[in-house]
Amino acid sequence: MDIQELRTRNPDHWMRATAIRALALDAVAAANSGHSGMPIGMADVATVLYSKHLKFDAAHPDWADRDRFILSAGHGSMLLYSLLYLCGDPEITLDEVKNFRQLGAKTAGHPENFMARAIETTTGPLGQGIANSVGFAIAEEALRARFGKKLVDHNTYVIAGDGCLMEGVSQEALGLAGRYELGHLIVFWDNNDITIDGKVSLSDRTDQVARFKASGWHVQEIDGHDPEAIDAAIIAAKKTSQPSMIACKTHIALGHAAQDTSKGHGALTNADQNEAAKAAWGWTSGAFDIPAEIKSWWEEVGSRGAAERAAWEGRFAETSAARQKEFTRVMDGEAPKKLSAVVKALKKQISETAPKVATRKASEMALEVINPIMPETIGGSADLTGSNNTLTGDLGVFDTDNRKGRYIYFGIREHGMSSAMNGMGLHGGVRPYGGTFMAFTDYARPAMRLAALMKTPTVFVMTHDSIGLGEDGPTHQPVEHVAISRSTPNTLVFRPADAVETAEAWEIALRQTGTPSVLSLTRQGLPTVRLEHKNANLVEKGAYVLAEAEGKRQAILMATGSEVAIALAARDLLQAEGIGTRVVSMPCWELFEAQDESYRRRVLPPAGPVRVAVEAGVRMGWDRWLCGERGNAKKSGFVGMDSFGASAPADVLYKHFGITAEAVAEKVKSLL
Repeated sequence: MDIQELRTRNPDHWMRATAIRALALDAVAAANSGHSGMPIGMADVATVLYSKHLKFDAAHPDWADRDRFILSAGHGSMLLYSLLYLCGDPEITLDEVKNFRQLGAKTAGHPENFMARAIETTTGPLGQGIANSVGFAIAEEALRARFGKKLVDHNTYVIAGDGCLMEGVSQEALGLAGRYELGHLIVFWDNNDITIDGKVSLSDRTDQVARFKASGWHVQEIDGHDPEAIDAAIIAAKKTSQPSMIACKTHIALGHAAQDTSKGHGALTNADQNEAAKAAWGWTSGAFDIPAEIKSWWEEVGSRGAAERAAWEGRFAETSAARQKEFTRVMDGEAPKKLSAVVKALKKQISETAPKVATRKASEMALEVINPIMPETIGGSADLTGSNNTLTGDLGVFDTDNRKGRYIYFGIREHGMSSAMNGMGLHGGVRPYGGTFMAFTDYARPAMRLAALMKTPTVFVMTHDSIGLGEDGPTHQPVEHVAISRSTPNTLVFRPADAVETAEAWEIALRQTGTPSVLSLTRQGLPTVRLEHKNANLVEKGAYVLAEAEGKRQAILMATGSEVAIALAARDLLQAEGIGTRVVSMPCWELFEAQDESYRRRVLPPAGPVRVAVEAGVRMGWDRWLCGERGNAKKSGFVGMDSFGASAPADVLYKHFGITAEAVAEKVKSLL
């Protein structure tokens, strides 16, 4: 079907969709950067979706029961910005469109969820959006099961491109969605057969339709420029109980000189070619100028959902006050008031009984008291449930026949799990946490970084966090991973020393509303070091004095996690020789850095005592506390790892790599 035929077949639809094309072309040209071709090619699909199917109210873009729209192919961000402006979104104005990709504009190069309420998730790293969408769909299923269809009954729509489907995380995502029959998830595949390097066939021959079908999806193939076919496909997709993929055969940069070429993927800035494209489309308006009748039609589309929103608000008002309060609480991400009390009670019990347990087990102990009072938590593991200790007895298993289940078997899909958890958190109403081994944060890293960027409080439970895991050897023994997590902005990294600190870390993580947390937990048993119960959450300070020097303070030992007990043992050795030694537990550097200077100076007094840090990982980051904050490089030292690990029992490895109380004591004495 050529351009002229498309124009004449349904002229009203064509001009309304071309408003998107024209805005995308103008904005990218004005910015002299961006991606023009995808918005031009998918304008027909977007127009049908928004005008006939998407449940939304442009004036209230964060209405709880709206349909969610995710642009997984985030490079085509002008598609989304054009839609939002045309529909009358209060935040994406014409000035914002004109300032596309400029400093301070809400119209960033790729959609950023924190820039405008109508942007559901940050996309751009290909595959992340479709993987997030699985979490959105899981959250919708779980909330519908809990609160009923009167309050929760919506779809998640996704536009994904060839690049999204090439990324490995897409298979993890569509495998999960197919297994759990997420029937409210509908994905449009922009099948334009073009990547930056050229034709898709340069690098791939996958039959995507067969792949989705094999993974349990309902699949349709249509002409992505035929509005009637698009409409019929969406109607059919909404009727199936399976997740749905609609393969939309499209032309990238439709009607432009760069149509169906790799050049069409990027910024189309040639003025003559752009004018020729507009002429081919039949578009005669100037740059950024939308004819009044077209803008009015789009604004009507944007306001059409107001009646549905009002009806929902009526149903919400008819529910009990308690139910309204609970729904609002979980959607706002507010922790229950009982959280502090149950954590305090657990801490008191631990301090009195002083168990020697791995912090992964301590995490389970914390979850056993937290999950019953936080019905919004949804846990899971990437096929390591028994090792991560993430399943508690009250959760039940989320499945096709039990949407009230709160535990998800993610399978061996660290990346897919982490991206889905981000989607759950972004949807709202649920609190996701999921586990794997700390070494496999490498597989989860893209989603962990995006959690920090998107300000979503996902909890990543990372166990087996050092050479202390023992015989599995260096492939599984993380040495650099804690440092990598600490280097990520807007991330809280907790490495608790015992069961008390672990409980405190969980309390803090579950109170976050804009920051993800990484729990770095041991395989090996650790003694209780907090033997005196305190109501105060000491981990909240980030670091604190665990044991004070007796006599003149000559040394300060800093440690985290499993090495805090080693530091305490080293203190005993040093005190026996008359060397006054303070031990500082530092379970969360980020929280310590956030304390005022006077508190930090009380914990780590400037000058004077030598400072030695001990951690079964690399030194990276420790100099901030060893040499900085008025420390002295000549009077500081580190006991830890400077290589990969080895395969042997944990106690053998600690001796082999010199991470012992004796080694710490000798380091102190060498610096005095």
